[in-house]
Amino acid sequence: MAAPPLAQSPLGIPRSRVRQLLAASAGNVVEWYDWYAYSFLAVYFSKQIFAESDNPLVPVLSAFAIFAVGFFMRPLGGLLVGSFADRYGRKAAMTFTIILMGAGSLLLAVTPTYETAGVLAPVILTLARLIQGLSVGGEFAAATTFLVESAPPGRRGLYSSFQYISTTIGQLLASGLAALLAVSLSKADMSSYGWRIPFVIGAVLSLVGLWIRKGADETSAVAGEIQQGKVERPKMFEFLVRYPTKAAMIVGITMAGTVAYYTWTTFLPTYAQQNVGFDEAQSLTVGTISLVFFMILQPLLGMLSDRVGRRPMLITFGVAFVVLPVPLLGSLENTFASLLVIQCVGMVFLGCFTSVSAAVNSELFPTRVRASGAGFPYSLTVAIFGGTAPLIGTSLKDAGNSGLFPWYMSALALISTLVYVFALKETKDQPLT
Repeated sequence: MAAPPLAQSPLGIPRSRVRQLLAASAGNVVEWYDWYAYSFLAVYFSKQIFAESDNPLVPVLSAFAIFAVGFFMRPLGGLLVGSFADRYGRKAAMTFTIILMGAGSLLLAVTPTYETAGVLAPVILTLARLIQGLSVGGEFAAATTFLVESAPPGRRGLYSSFQYISTTIGQLLASGLAALLAVSLSKADMSSYGWRIPFVIGAVLSLVGLWIRKGADETSAVAGEIQQGKVERPKMFEFLVRYPTKAAMIVGITMAGTVAYYTWTTFLPTYAQQNVGFDEAQSLTVGTISLVFFMILQPLLGMLSDRVGRRPMLITFGVAFVVLPVPLLGSLENTFASLLVIQCVGMVFLGCFTSVSAAVNSELFPTRVRASGAGFPYSLTVAIFGGTAPLIGTSLKDAGNSGLFPWYMSALALISTLVYVFALKETKDQPLT
């Protein structure tokens, strides 16, 4: 007799659930491609959008300031879209976020230069970034709960890892395209028109992601009961009123992870350019290679967390980032190998956080308020600590104190590690209520 067709993918995921992962991941790829394209291209468009200055760091600082402002829309997105997802379902919320991201990307693509529009240019850039921030905050709230709720018992860590697998794919696309354009075009062409190309592509990809998400199945049974009038609608801040301790825990869990993540995956190439004179195009290439490595780690570490638990993974991450940032960044040299090794070493330990982040946050709250409960405090923490990481690093460099930045990361890692050790209980074997 012929062997029956495989019922599972290579990672042990039932093929019946692959569609769910694809729906969440494909849209998430587009979301994060659009989000990260900004940071990779900031060094090129900053001089076009902002007024000229004698200090070459001023336009870059302005671009990263708007990068940080976009982050401060993320808590609002986590709250509004998270509440929407709790009431009307994860699928409807994910449809809304990807439309919003496409609109923001298109607006970035057509942003005029300071020379042609004056102060209106940075205003339009800021508006586009605010739209994207709202979208990304809502995306995390809806997509992470969708992923974890789609998982069978004992596999939530693996499914959770797809949040950062898809995030990293989006970042890779943004980084890879930026690197390709950087080596294909002159610096003058990149600053003139080349930086707009990735944003046009992002707007088109949003339509593709929207089409893929139409095939997803809703994961929240509570949302259906709410629509049928069987269950009272959750209030917007119900998660905070009923579960204030858990909301506070997400802040403590996340603060070190988000600074480490945005430093190691986004800001490190710029940090190398600013502090050791690293070549712009080469730094993007190093970033792209290390991101591939980081992506491969995610499902492996996610499966490991399903065996050993979330807490040991987070403690490993926390201790490593208390100890490592100062010696790693202090040893950075103007060589390809130096930056690549430092970036990959950090990513091994960073993966212990990113692979389980969605699972830990979702496992803390019941279905009724899971999207808003996990989405809002997480996005608020990312806005305060993650979104400001490039700005703080660049500001310290401008003030002649760049050596303080790794100490800043270590201090936050110490706080989060204390939360992992003394406040967080193991959640891997708890059923989703």
